Amino acid sequence: MAFTRSAKTNLGVEDVEIFAKEGYDPIVVLELFTSQGCSSCPSADALLEKVKKEHSKGVFTLSYHVDYWNYIGWKDPFSKSKYTEIQQAYNTKLRYNGNYTPEVVVNGRAHFVGSDASKMNIALDAFGQERVENAIEISNVKRENDKITYEYMVAGAIKNKNVRAVLVLDERITSVKRGENRNRTIKNSNIVIAETKSYIKTPSGSAVIEIPKLVKSGDELHLILLVENVAKDLTAAAKTSLN
Repeated sequence: MAFTRSAKTNLGVEDVEIFAKEGYDPIVVLELFTSQGCSSCPSADALLEKVKKEHSKGVFTLSYHVDYWNYIGWKDPFSKSKYTEIQQAYNTKLRYNGNYTPEVVVNGRAHFVGSDASKMNIALDAFGQERVENAIEISNVKRENDKITYEYMVAGAIKNKNVRAVLVLDERITSVKRGENRNRTIKNSNIVIAETKSYIKTPSGSAVIEIPKLVKSGDELHLILLVENVAKDLTAAAKTSLN
């Protein structure tokens, strides 16, 4: 794979090398770690929603609700310890000591405060020019009762890579009664409500993901598939609506 140009972006903790190279179409995967119990998070939630509306092609927005704010009196209904562990794994990789909210991780390779619109624009521009190692397609998606079955096809090298399947709730409005955001009505979007990971053995495969009970009739759901290497870099992404 030939490198033709390099540039640096200053996203905060570390500079990230961005290469325009041969490969597949660029992706920008924005994983926001947030909480309804965090007073500085609603502005980041709003920025992520704005990005989703303005950048529909090649940009994938995910909102992971962590559980370490729950102790102050409000249990975020979307929070899971699993999502806190995902965040910790990223920060260990990125050599950042500890977790914080709101935090955005981009393609598993850079992070910054999730409400920082300037750094968000830098990330969208920089990673939006970087071709990636893989491409993935979703097909034969079926929703039956509380399960979703689907098939996928991965292009490019698959050695030592995983597929992360992420079930996303489009939006939900919550009246927060306690904690730092008490008496506020919060709109969350791109909410991760389920996730599975499977090792890629062959370029094509099929899998199942369960729909959690918190999903209501009429909720808009999306399935996002991510290809991830052993370094937790994201090398492909695809999305489909389940409505």
